[in-house]
Amino acid sequence: MIKRIASSYEAESHLLEELVQDIYLAIWRALPSFRGNSSLRTFVARIATNRSVTHVVRALKLPRSLELTEHIPASGDNPEGQAIAQDREAKLTSVVRSLPLAYRQTAMLTLEGLTPKEIADVLGITTNAVAIRMSRAKELLRGLVGDKP
Repeated sequence: MIKRIASSYEAESHLLEELVQDIYLAIWRALPSFRGNSSLRTFVARIATNRSVTHVVRALKLPRSLELTEHIPASGDNPEGQAIAQDREAKLTSVVRSLPLAYRQTAMLTLEGLTPKEIADVLGITTNAVAIRMSRAKELLRGLVGDKP
């Protein structure tokens, strides 16, 4: 009877077993207070029902959980892709750091996505000077890394 009452409130087998155990414990604790005003069966059924309702209320307060499977896609790149990207970024930063200061500034600001006009404003030079510095930085980078793009 206890398991049938509990199963009307909980469908998950492992949670049902926990609920049944919780009901047994509650009955064991409450037995000394049983006064015989009703049948023992009614007493047990009331405890089982009350514990089951409490179980459902607690479950509703918990955040929803999802079952983990082996087929959950990772968000973003996989760890190998992230490591490769970090390695490339470290190499690029190292190569750019080896440039003379004027070229390094222009190259880093370009890599940050600034336009030639914005770079000129940041460095206090003309847009033409930015283009010249970038051209020379590219030549130096090709010499440092070889003819790779």
